[in-house]
Amino acid sequence: MKLNLNTDKKVRIEMLPLIDIVFLLLVFFIYAMLSMAVHRALPVLLPASSTAEIEKKSTLSVTVKTDGTIYVDEKLISIENLAGFLKKKAEIDKDTGILLFAERTLSYQKLFRILDQIRMAGLNRISLQAEAEQQP
Repeated sequence: MKLNLNTDKKVRIEMLPLIDIVFLLLVFFIYAMLSMAVHRALPVLLPASSTAEIEKKSTLSVTVKTDGTIYVDEKLISIENLAGFLKKKAEIDKDTGILLFAERTLSYQKLFRILDQIRMAGLNRISLQAEAEQQP
């Protein structure tokens, strides 16, 4: 009995499984990078906006809760010390911006008192943060 072995076939590297694995790794790394986004603010209920965007430059996070407590990068600060603290932080980087996380139930007057303190510190790049509005 004679076996006919085809030795004239060339070895092929299948590309489809390789492409699948490369795309899977790409998706994994993209999701890993998105989950590593650092937000130093405290969790609050933000107002909704249909044009909300995330700013990714050199920033300080200022969080204001409904009861009037103020946090700068998770550190509790009184409103009287806010301008001085922000001025000291802004000396390191002159192009520092502020991400202002204010709860949606915060009064308008309290919000403007905070904005005045930020401007007195010499910071003019202020970004009011909002959640993306859910479309039905």
